[in-house]
Amino acid sequence: MSNWSEVLNGKRDYYEILGVPRSAPDEEIKRAYRKMAMQWHPDRNPDNKEVAEEKFKEASEAYGVLSDPQKRAQYDRFGHAGVSGPGGFGGFDPSVFSEFSDILGDFLGFGDVFGAGQTSRKRSRAQRGADLQYDLEIGFEEAIFGLKTRIKIPRTETCSECGGSGAKPGTSRVACPACGGRGQLRYQQGFFTVSRTCSTCMGSGQILKDPCKTCRGEGRVRAEKTLSVNVPAGVDSDTHLRITGEGEAGLYGGPPGDLFVVIHVLEHAFFERKDNHLYCRIPISFSQAALGTQIEVPTLEGPETLEIPEGVQSGAQFHIRGKGVPQINGRGRGDLFVTVDVVTPTHLTREQRKLLEQLGSITKADNRPVEKKFYEKVKDLFN
Repeated sequence: MSNWSEVLNGKRDYYEILGVPRSAPDEEIKRAYRKMAMQWHPDRNPDNKEVAEEKFKEASEAYGVLSDPQKRAQYDRFGHAGVSGPGGFGGFDPSVFSEFSDILGDFLGFGDVFGAGQTSRKRSRAQRGADLQYDLEIGFEEAIFGLKTRIKIPRTETCSECGGSGAKPGTSRVACPACGGRGQLRYQQGFFTVSRTCSTCMGSGQILKDPCKTCRGEGRVRAEKTLSVNVPAGVDSDTHLRITGEGEAGLYGGPPGDLFVVIHVLEHAFFERKDNHLYCRIPISFSQAALGTQIEVPTLEGPETLEIPEGVQSGAQFHIRGKGVPQINGRGRGDLFVTVDVVTPTHLTREQRKLLEQLGSITKADNRPVEKKFYEKVKDLFN
């Protein structure tokens, strides 16, 4: 219940205004104010604007006090007398609106709300340049071992005539006549002031009176630049190489963007890559599989000898360490995995057919499982 001094001063109790008890925690007070701000905002009550404006102001004044621990303590002890001050607003503080800009800014349609009590800020006209992407196609071996190459990039660059200012040499920008150089325009919205970015100067507070003839006031010109690119060993398709500061030039002296070189690796006719390992398939003859042999395996750095044990089955896989793809960070290297495919002959000579028939008759006469003596008999026949 309000005390007599509050009744005489015509002020309602702040807790009563927000509809919360005196023991309410900060979050409850904040939620209550948010609800009232939504309900009584003048733009949401066009048919009852004066009443809504008064209710909105009253709720904002209450929240301005109860959201501040020091003011709230003073108010709890002394009432309105403890927080009243010059200006006739009592506990009203326009800075409380910044916390609820997500609500109030949408209603008013301005980027900067409640200019009262805030410092006017100019928006810098300088803007960072856009990033660029260049797709670079390289060979399989180039991706494995790395390379240095040169690429040509079409882009915008800072105008050398005006140095990126956009102004004619010997001149400079002048204060915007629309906003007086402030970069913002202010409007009175009921009991408070709102501001928005000046559309003439786009918030910079300055306009271009005499544009540079070379860049027509933009501060940038189209150009083509040749760049050296170091592609590290071990890259794969979709690897992105970032070259800082080689993108589009910034507007009006702003910093340039970056260049991203996207790698596309061509496929190899013999090797297949998976992560940092290489894979290949090598055919061997029936006799090589049965008797065992040594074969030469091609690698990206020359042939390597691989020992094939006797009795190897088609699809068996072997690996040669350290003959895969280097780690892109330079630490270690993958392996080469070799799969052998046993090739069955399709066109036999008379001698080959005779030998195979002899082998077939021997294995048929033997009552033991074929696999137990098969390889010994193959050795005898083919030796």
